[in-house]
Order: sequence, then structure tokens, then C-alpha cells
Amino acid sequence: MPQQVQGVIARAKGAAVEIATITVPDPGPGEAVVRVQACGVCHTDLHYREGGVNDEFPFLLGHEASGIVESVGEGVTEVAPGDFVILNWRAVCGECRACERGRPQYCFNTHNAKQRMTLEDGTELTPALGIGAFAEKTLVAAGQCTKVDPEASPAAAGLLGCGVMAGIGAAINTGEVTRGDAVAVIGCGGVGDAAVMGARLAGASKIIAVDIEDRKLETARRLGATHTVNSRTTDPVEAIRELTGGFGADVVIEAVGRPETYEQAFYARDLAGTVVLVGVPTPDMRVDLPLIDVFGRGGALKSSWYGDCLPSRDFPMLIDLYRQGRLDLDAFVTETIALDQVEQAFTKMHDGDVLRSVVIL
Repeated sequence: MPQQVQGVIARAKGAAVEIATITVPDPGPGEAVVRVQACGVCHTDLHYREGGVNDEFPFLLGHEASGIVESVGEGVTEVAPGDFVILNWRAVCGECRACERGRPQYCFNTHNAKQRMTLEDGTELTPALGIGAFAEKTLVAAGQCTKVDPEASPAAAGLLGCGVMAGIGAAINTGEVTRGDAVAVIGCGGVGDAAVMGARLAGASKIIAVDIEDRKLETARRLGATHTVNSRTTDPVEAIRELTGGFGADVVIEAVGRPETYEQAFYARDLAGTVVLVGVPTPDMRVDLPLIDVFGRGGALKSSWYGDCLPSRDFPMLIDLYRQGRLDLDAFVTETIALDQVEQAFTKMHDGDVLRSVVIL
């Protein structure tokens, strides 16, 4: 029968979030109910609260999560009750043209649970990124659950559900960083720092972190950056070229999502180098580049969707590396908090005081 749990909702644009009683229905065909153990506070959740995604209020926030499968609906075979899973927001369909071409990481028809969770009065909630995990339990499509090693810390594992995977994947999957590459990462928040870590995992010989805050640069250095550039006081394009023999980086990852930083990334790459845009721009932003430079510099200009990850492939692999001590996911957990502290966590995130606040349930 349906269950009532506590969750964090955003009722209106810009309004402070609040704790509310959420009704979670029994899972239908292809669905699963997950008892959430941990959920990171991601900037996307704040984006939802501010109306930056759409206006389908009220939202049930939270999406960067891990937990235990409690029950599954008809036809579910990929997970079973008791499995420890990381939730993802790109459950692949297996049938679209991308999936049929063997590129499920680009699935053009990802899906979520068909049923809606509601407030006590029956008002339907819009779950953030189809997950809604700032709640004691949530309803998702079974394909949004990826089973991983249950010995992993829930707080660390859940971060692969969004920001950390986006950054690591931007380096490894999208940018295809390989041994000996010179890599520059512009923007050293959680995603940028994860890109630094991904570049290190891939064997990059030089990893240049760029940001306007020295404290963020210091964190990036702890996570694997070999060089840092404060772009508030130094031209980052010239600095990156100087650090790479005058040529530029093989791969430049833009983790800010602004025209000016994208232009820096474009000109900071070597000839035939790759630019990866993983920072999320707003709809009004435009880039103006001379077309002759786009042609003349060659290489590739890519955007990275969720780190171009395939959860069934990437989550277990990265959790294995974490368990081996080769991927320090714990370094991203700045603090653990309760459900009623999400609003304060948004303030800390906006002020740049944390990599991740993680709600523990």
C-alpha cells in the first residue's frame, strides 16, 4: 500500500524549501521504491528551486543519491529488494536510434517512473531529474537504479549519481583523456574537481586547474592538479600555453558554463585539441567565435551529457576503484546534514564553502 514519508519540497519560485509529508505509491510495472540513505545537495536542485529548469512546481528535490531497493514492480529484473543502488537520471530505453546503434550512453528516450508521488492533499509532485531523493523513500524507474558494492559509503557512492560522474566522465568518456595528455580544467567546483580526478585516473601527465578562488585551486591540487592558475589575476589562456610549451592543452574541460570561459577553453587548447563543455549554460547565453578559427584550429568541440556515462558500466567500475583506494570519493563530502538543513546547504553552496553537503537519512 502507499507509504507516507518526509521529503523536501520547493513550492514556488525562489521560496525557501520546506519539509512535507509525501505519499509514495507502490511500484508499478518497471518501477522501484528505494529507501534513500544519502543524497548530495547539487546546484541543479537550487536551479529547480529558482525556476531555472521549468515551472512545474511543487518540486520534490534531490537526485544525487544512493539507497536500498525496498520493493519492485512487475517485470523488474535488473534489481531486487535489498540491493544497494546508486540512482541515475538517465535510464536508457534500449530501443531508440542511439541505443540500437550501440551508444546507449546517448539514449534519446530516457525515462522515469510513470506514477507521481504526491502531497497529502493529492497535489502531484515533480521529482527533480525524475528522482526526488530528498525524501526517506522515493519512486523511480527500475532502470534508474544501478546495483553496486554494498560496502561502499552511501554518502560517497551517491555522488556518482550526478556531479562527480559528470566531471569524471567529461575527462574519461567525453574528452577521452589518455596517458601523457596535458589537460586544463576551467572551474573548480564539484564537477571541475571531479574532472581533475578523472584526468588523473586516465594518466594525464599535466593537469592545470583554473579558477578565480585560491581556496578552490588548493582543493583541486589536493585532488590531482599539477598546476593551478588564478584567472582573476592571470590570463588563463596565456598561462595554459606557457605551461604546455606554448602549444595549449590536449583537452580543455570547461566546467563553468559561461561564454567567456568557453572562449578561454577554445583558445587554450592545442591544435587538434578537444574542448569539453560540461558546465551548464543558461538559454540566453551565446558564443561568438571567428569561423576561421573553428576551422583552422581543428580538433573537436564537444558537450558532455552526464559525463557521457552509462551507469550500468561506469558506476560499478568507479565504486570498485573507490573500494581499492584509487578514487577518493570521500574527499567530495564536505559535511553531512539532516533533511531540515537543505536550505542552509544551498547558502553554503552558493558561497562556495562546500564541495558537497550530503543529506543522511
